[in-house]
Amino acid sequence: MESLGELLRSLEQSPHMKRAEEARRALLNDPLVAQLMARHPGLDERMLDSHLNQVRQYVKEYRQCRECPGLDQCPNDLTGHYTKLDVQTLGGHTYIVDSKVPCKKWTARQAQDRIRRRIRSFYLDGNMLRDSYSLDEILAADFERMKAVEKIADYILQVKEHGLSEKGLYLYGKFGTGKTFLMCYMLHELARHGYNGVIVYMPDFMEDLKTMFGDATRLKETIDLLKETDLLVFDDIGAENLNSWARDHVLGTILNYRMNRRPTFFTSNYDLDALQQHFSFTSKDGEELHKGQRLMDRIRPFVEAVPVNGKNKRGIM
Repeated sequence: MESLGELLRSLEQSPHMKRAEEARRALLNDPLVAQLMARHPGLDERMLDSHLNQVRQYVKEYRQCRECPGLDQCPNDLTGHYTKLDVQTLGGHTYIVDSKVPCKKWTARQAQDRIRRRIRSFYLDGNMLRDSYSLDEILAADFERMKAVEKIADYILQVKEHGLSEKGLYLYGKFGTGKTFLMCYMLHELARHGYNGVIVYMPDFMEDLKTMFGDATRLKETIDLLKETDLLVFDDIGAENLNSWARDHVLGTILNYRMNRRPTFFTSNYDLDALQQHFSFTSKDGEELHKGQRLMDRIRPFVEAVPVNGKNKRGIM
């Protein structure tokens, strides 16, 4: 009958065990393991043997991270994280402890997601809020809008240094000069500093209000959101089909609440005088100069009008 010692010796000589031992020796001789032992002089081969799976995972994920294929194709066990090894002593015994640590790409994506969650858009292409550009890139796209870009940069700086004021910006100019893009850039930059914002495309918003007329809960929730957000942008104001109810009871209510509280921003093809004319006429009630004036009294004193010059860049940055 074969003795236990003979059985163990035969197992040690088996091809499988030989391959396992070769893999073990290769792992323990890996430069990464040597660096780990140099950082923790108390580590020895016996301790590494007792934590071999953790050490193997550490080496494997380190190498995969070094040749990172991108976050969406991350091959590690936990996407965007790698294994980190620490050595701890407890009750006179030393242990290797592993933990999952987020990589730089994961941390950057999480930061971007937090920024995006701070910005809501109504009826606007979400890609405009997902992209991030530097001021140099924005200016290089069209030097004719330099003054407007400088004004946006100054405004962002003022908010970062002194917090929100009650005064916003009114960007106006021809079609396609980048007014909406500049507002999205401002929202994105200030969201990085903790401010939430909403941008509303006015022509579609005014059409959608017709469906909200019979849904009091949805209407109230929408108006409350626009009243309370830190930064509110009414995009392409003046291009909407206006009715007196939307003008007086929705737009007027929101602006009346925000004035002297939070800044409101606008983009338009009209200057302020032309916008007042737009507000003074509805298809149903005709000309109502005093109502147009009343609404402008909630806009004009609370914005700085900024012309945006340049070429039509629709479809371009």
